[in-house]
Amino acid sequence: MSRQANHKTAALAVGVVLTMGSLAWASVPFYDWFCRVTGFGGEPGVATAGSDVVLDRTITIRFDASLARDMPWQFRPALRQMDLKIGETGLAFYEAYNPTDRPVAGSASYNVTPYQAGAFFTKIDCFCFEEQVLQPGERVQMPVTFYVDPDMVTDRDARHLHQITLSYTFYEIDLPQQARTALRPAAGASYN
Repeated sequence: MSRQANHKTAALAVGVVLTMGSLAWASVPFYDWFCRVTGFGGEPGVATAGSDVVLDRTITIRFDASLARDMPWQFRPALRQMDLKIGETGLAFYEAYNPTDRPVAGSASYNVTPYQAGAFFTKIDCFCFEEQVLQPGERVQMPVTFYVDPDMVTDRDARHLHQITLSYTFYEIDLPQQARTALRPAAGASYN
């Protein structure tokens, strides 16, 4: 094989690796965007206000909480489930506790099961929209406001659902710059 052919093969291999790496890097944000827009994969929608229509049909909403492997918090739903009318605005709370001796920042990922309910579960406000920072020993109640879209009762795949589960997983993230700055000692101060 000639030297020129070897260079061509190496350049092609590097090009394939760079292309595959770029696609892998872009796949997570693209998939996240796709799920948020379509409700695919149990990703709930987001609204600025509750539904204008409330039906007589009731649905059970279950609440689930988990932590990523290295997340030191304790995290649980305040209430395991609630029944509400389809279209009615619900308010639920999750409790988080930081048992460590340091501030810990967290971000929550979430989904809805069964997956066909994702397009109809709509959040109005949620702790998961922002990063959370808990100080050492701090315990907080974090709200989520939501409703189930009345269009669910006419959907071929979702109309027979009687229960939806809202799940959150908290994972640790780097402290935001604002929180890191607050930890620095003032000029001339020392913490021994």
